Amino acid sequence: MTRTLQGTQVVQPPGMPQRFWASTSRVIGKLADEPLGMVGFVILALLVLIAIFAPLIAPYDPARQMLGDALQPPSLAHWAGTDEFGRDILSRLIYGTRITIQTVLSVSLIVGPIGLVIGIVAGFFGGRTDAILMRATDIVLSFPSLILALAFAASLGAGLGTAIVAISLTAWPPIARLARAEALVVRNADYVAAARLYGASPLRVLFFYIAPMCAPSVIVRLTLNMAGIILTAASLGFLGLGAQPPSPEWGAMISSGRKFILDYWWVAVMPGVAILLTSLAFNIAGDTLRDLLDPRHARS
Repeated sequence: MTRTLQGTQVVQPPGMPQRFWASTSRVIGKLADEPLGMVGFVILALLVLIAIFAPLIAPYDPARQMLGDALQPPSLAHWAGTDEFGRDILSRLIYGTRITIQTVLSVSLIVGPIGLVIGIVAGFFGGRTDAILMRATDIVLSFPSLILALAFAASLGAGLGTAIVAISLTAWPPIARLARAEALVVRNADYVAAARLYGASPLRVLFFYIAPMCAPSVIVRLTLNMAGIILTAASLGFLGLGAQPPSPEWGAMISSGRKFILDYWWVAVMPGVAILLTSLAFNIAGDTLRDLLDPRHARS
C-alpha cells in the first residue's frame, strides 16, 4: 500500500496482523521438518491435556490416605507406587501437572509483557530512559535468581501464589535485556523509518511496529526459560515455600520422599522423573522455536 506525502511516495509497512499470521503459517509449515521438536510439542500438548482432564484420568483421589497400602512398590494397582500415607503417586503426579502448568503459564504471562515493555522502551527511546531501566535491570541480575526467589518467597510467606510472584520478580531481567537488544536493531529498520515518515506516533511505532518484531525472540526465550521456572518452583516446593500440603506439588513430593530414598526409591524418583521429562520437553520445544523463528540459528 502506498501513499504520497509532500510529493514523496511512501510505502506503508504491513500491519501487525498480516505479519503475525504470515510468521505463524511459516512456523507451522517448517515444524513438520523438525521431528524432535514435534516430539517436544506433543509431550507439552499431552501435559496440557492431562492437566485439564486430571479428574478423569487419575485412577485415585490424590489426597485420599490409605495407610494399609503405604509405601507399596509400583504394581498394576498403583503404577507409580504409593507414598508414606498410602496415596497413589501416579494420581498425585497427574494432579501435580496442573500446578506445574499453572506456575509456568502464570510466570510467563507476567514476565513476558513486563520484560518486553521495559526492553523495547529502553531500546527505542535510549538516553536517560535506557540508562535508568537498564541499571534497574542490572541490579536484579546481580543477584542469583534462585537466592532472590527464596528471599522473596520467605518474606511474602509460603504458598503457590507467593512462589509465582517470587519467580516472576526474578525472571524478567533477561527478557528485558533481550527485548532491548532486538529493539536497538529494529528501530533503525527501513519499515520503521517509513512508518515515521507516514506520520505514525512514537507509541504507535513502538507497539505496532517494533514490539511485534521483538516478540518472537521473547517467546523463544520464555520457552527456554520454562524449564528453569519449573526447577525453581520445584526448589521452592522442596524447601516448603511453594504449594503447601496436601497439594501434590512435585518438589514437595520429592522433599517428603527423600527420607525413604534408600528403601522406597519410587516415592522421590517418580516426581523427579516427571520434572525431568517436563523440563526436557520445554527445552526441546524452545530449541525448535529458536531454529524456526530466528534465521541466525536456522539449520542448513
